[in-house]
Amino acid sequence: MTFNPDSDISGHRTRRPGRTAAIAGGGVGILGILALIAGPLLGIDLSALVGGGSQGGTSQESGGTALACETGEDANTQDECRMAGAQVLLDDYWAQHVEGYTPPQLYVFRGQTSTQCGTASNSVGPFYCPPEQGVYIDPDFFQIMRQQFDASAGELAQLYIVGHEWGHHIQNITGTMDAYPNNGTGPGSNGVRTELQADCYAGAWLKDASELTDPEGRQYLETPTEAQLEDALNAALAVGDDHIQEMSGFSNPESFTHGSSDNRQGWFANGYQNGLGVCDTFDPSVSVDLVS
Repeated sequence: MTFNPDSDISGHRTRRPGRTAAIAGGGVGILGILALIAGPLLGIDLSALVGGGSQGGTSQESGGTALACETGEDANTQDECRMAGAQVLLDDYWAQHVEGYTPPQLYVFRGQTSTQCGTASNSVGPFYCPPEQGVYIDPDFFQIMRQQFDASAGELAQLYIVGHEWGHHIQNITGTMDAYPNNGTGPGSNGVRTELQADCYAGAWLKDASELTDPEGRQYLETPTEAQLEDALNAALAVGDDHIQEMSGFSNPESFTHGSSDNRQGWFANGYQNGLGVCDTFDPSVSVDLVS
């Protein structure tokens, strides 16, 4: 999914965070085995699997600096600006679907940085920190996905990941997180259903994203190709609990925190094909396997 080179993405609020730290904690991330809202329930640290996070950190003063991203061409050529462009589209989309929508803050960084939920780094993966309503993404994580998780991690896959984290923000501000608190692990746990709903939200957003236009009426995005959709599905497969566990040499569905690869692909596709109306993963009549 490529940005229209002439589209205006300058309305973003993306920031590079400032000071770095190395502390423990957890947000709601794309790799839930690594970052959990209630801490690492599995007791597994995959930093060794992904080679550890870069320790270079950021060099800005506390508060960070804004990214200079103006056009779709910037989004097509710079990972940071692709994240900024995604932010514009996500805010536009969710403002249309959530009354009183308030956007999260997107932080794009390299290395590691401190948050209220712990250290954000490329070994943790992108995550959402509920207390500060912040989304943290190190673009170097996409290279880790390619090298260590057998993922293509192309443009649409990257947008899926950002959209997934935005889904957690929607769950936070609409009360879903409060209504369905963490109740342990396993295929039917609230944690898994929370993550699969975020996948569904990402799919629904990406389906409509190519129809969103900038202030001049120009489409932000080109319609995704079949190959790009396969790329997004490949990313969903790569971050499935079973896929990650198998890479670590074990398999235990009762320890799942985010759902299997099939579940994650299925709920992303369900949202993409059918829209937000099918994203109630907490409906007791619907299983995580999409079987009523």
